[in-house]
Amino acid sequence: MAIVLGPNRYGKAETRLVRVHRDGDTHGLVDFNVSVALSGDLTATHLTGDNSGVLPTDTMKNTVYAFAKEHPVGEPEAFALLLGRHFVTTQGQVSSAKVTIESVAWERLGPHSFQRRGDFTRTTVVTVTADGAQVVSGVSGLVLLNTTASEFHGFVKDRYTTLPEATDRILATAVDAKWRHLGDDADWGASFEGALDGLKSAFAGTYSYSLQQTLLAMGTRVLTTRPEIAEVRLALPNKHHYLVDLSAFDLTNENEVFIAGDRPYGLIEGTVTRDDVPAASAEWYL
Repeated sequence: MAIVLGPNRYGKAETRLVRVHRDGDTHGLVDFNVSVALSGDLTATHLTGDNSGVLPTDTMKNTVYAFAKEHPVGEPEAFALLLGRHFVTTQGQVSSAKVTIESVAWERLGPHSFQRRGDFTRTTVVTVTADGAQVVSGVSGLVLLNTTASEFHGFVKDRYTTLPEATDRILATAVDAKWRHLGDDADWGASFEGALDGLKSAFAGTYSYSLQQTLLAMGTRVLTTRPEIAEVRLALPNKHHYLVDLSAFDLTNENEVFIAGDRPYGLIEGTVTRDDVPAASAEWYL
């Protein structure tokens, strides 16, 4: 039996970047968490410790900060493409660069005053090779809730089933969504806002008999309104809400008072895709 080195990569994770754009008295603010991972001809450093082909991860961190000064920093997709192409074109031993960015949103309060938004995190994963680039955008932690227009019944029952059927329930989730773009050149800001609006409007406008049905409706809305997007990957935890038993107080609970459950929770995952799009060039589910 031979022991061989499998797929590998290395990089600098979670470089915190805050960039202030000063335009007279009005300032702009960008807040990124940038991770870089490189792969390629790196066998020697694993086998013998020969680092002649290893770009230090500290250099990757410095590149992020230098590029933030030397280039415009706006949409995370554009910045990730800039970084990924730099590493692939300047490092002959590197065949692939994966750049991941978490983008924190700030709401303007004045010319140079901001309030951090906490309702979701925008995500970007760009993979660059000599043959091209794959761009995946997304959102995490987007909490949505419908107080009605949701049912769940007709499910399989066995000796361990205690869940009652529901014809009127709260449906709540914390959306983790990723969508793969058909190309690497788009109006990234408009695309993100359009996809986000599609997710939210489909959730709000779907009468749901299951969270799986809602997942398909959300992915379908994104694809039908954003032609630049090839497929959507959704992970929807079911944030359960349980009716409180008020009978001890001679009170009737008519779907009004709930306990918000923490864990365990149902987790619904799925991909919604066009049937005519090319396959992904890099793994993008992780």
